[in-house]
Amino acid sequence: MTYDWDFSLLAQNWPVLLRGLLVTVELWIPAMAAGLALGFALGLARLSRSGWVAKPALGAIEVFRGTPVLIQLIWFFYAFPIVIGVQLSPFVAALLGLALNTAAYCAEIFRGGIQSVPKGQFEGARALGMTRAQAMRRVILPQVLRRMLPAFTNRAIELAKVTSLASVLSVHELMYQGRLLSATYYRPLEILTTVAIVYFVLIYPGSYLSARLERRLAARS
Repeated sequence: MTYDWDFSLLAQNWPVLLRGLLVTVELWIPAMAAGLALGFALGLARLSRSGWVAKPALGAIEVFRGTPVLIQLIWFFYAFPIVIGVQLSPFVAALLGLALNTAAYCAEIFRGGIQSVPKGQFEGARALGMTRAQAMRRVILPQVLRRMLPAFTNRAIELAKVTSLASVLSVHELMYQGRLLSATYYRPLEILTTVAIVYFVLIYPGSYLSARLERRLAARS
């Protein structure tokens, strides 16, 4: 059997895929930013000497790392509104689920990076009169950021791909628009191949620049 590829329909419908791409970026960037911020707070809470702080943080991290992202998105859209009494839009539910899932993984990256620094450096900073927060900001974090960069890059790449799961909530992101066009024109090979290429073009530059930055930082150190 031979298959006649026909990409002409994409020339007619590229605005649809472009709108989907914009929605994907609108999910990806805020979810990653919120995940980094909340993940840092959770990571510090995870390292707390107080069990009342560390155990709830650990529980939240394990819940989001131990359950599928798809189930989390569906739960935030269908179940969470029952708990809070407010209906969430598909976009908000997807953004909330992706951000919290990312925060759980980022928390473990922060925790592992901070614990990789020898304790003597932290004790030396405290001996110089620094508070715990000052020691963390001036001594610990500048060292561990280089070590955590590859892990954060991988997390950002994974999140960009996971945004496609928001299509099950009818969020009009790139994958949703691709599926819609496939059902309309019955040309899934051309359309989904194009969607895959768009994802690659979106993700690869960030991966490439991050690798160059990582090598440059390593050369400086």
